[in-house]
Formats: sequence, C-alpha cells, structure tokens
Amino acid sequence: MRLRPVLPGLWLLVACAALHAQPATPAAPPTHAACPKPAEMSHLHLYGLWRAEFDNAAVPPATLLFEKHPDYPESVRGGINRDGLKGLVAGDVENGEFALDESTDGIKIAATWVGNVVENSCGKEIRGTWTAAAGKPEYSFVLRKVPGWR
Repeated sequence: MRLRPVLPGLWLLVACAALHAQPATPAAPPTHAACPKPAEMSHLHLYGLWRAEFDNAAVPPATLLFEKHPDYPESVRGGINRDGLKGLVAGDVENGEFALDESTDGIKIAATWVGNVVENSCGKEIRGTWTAAAGKPEYSFVLRKVPGWR
C-alpha cells in the first residue's frame, strides 16, 4: 500500500521527461501573412516597387511604385516610369483580380491594366492585359514585385 502515493509522482516525472524529449517545433506563420493566396490579396500587398514587362518587344518595360491612396483606403496610388516617361497610376486588387488606371497628365485615363494575381506566386506576380484608352493597342503584361519589397 505504500507504493500508491509514489506512483502519481513517478507518473508525473515520466510525463514531463517525455514532453522535454520531443524537439520543439516553431509555430508556422499564418499562410496569408507570408504567402497570400490570390483571394487573400489586398491593397497592402501591392505597396512597393513592381516591374512590368510586355509581350511586345517595342513596348519598353516599366517600373511602378504603389503607395497608400489618400482618398480611397483600400486602393493604391503611385507612379509609373516607362523608359524615362513618367505617369500616374491608381487601382486595387479584390479577390485576386487586379485593376489599374494609368494617366500621363493626372486627369485623363491613358490606359487600363486588368489582370489576376498568379496562383502560388505569394502575391508577387500579376498577369493580364494592358489596354490603351482608345481600345487599341492591347498588350499582355507580367507585373512582378521587385525583391526586397514586402
């Protein structure tokens, strides 16, 4: 009968040893924070510097900078630089669908960008169609986030 009080203490000692014997694994960060799926993308994921390439070799690549839009909290605003020619852009992303207006004078829309966030790109690649305001020409584009921007 004397063994009975000793067993609960021994059992606790064995349980603690088993817990400490297993290697600790760090908790994985939430998927949406580290690698958002297209449907999880928001304006926050667009902030930063992007590089656009077009399917027509005659169209020079462009660099776009997206920042917080002062008037529309879930949109972005910024600038575009295409071989030294500068313009303004404003747009958003919703459910993986990207829409952007481009202007050369800040008043009239010169072109629209419509595309989709690429699956498994962690929100760092968008593909779609760039269309001049007149409806022609149209070019396919690939927009990639410049490394170093989150």
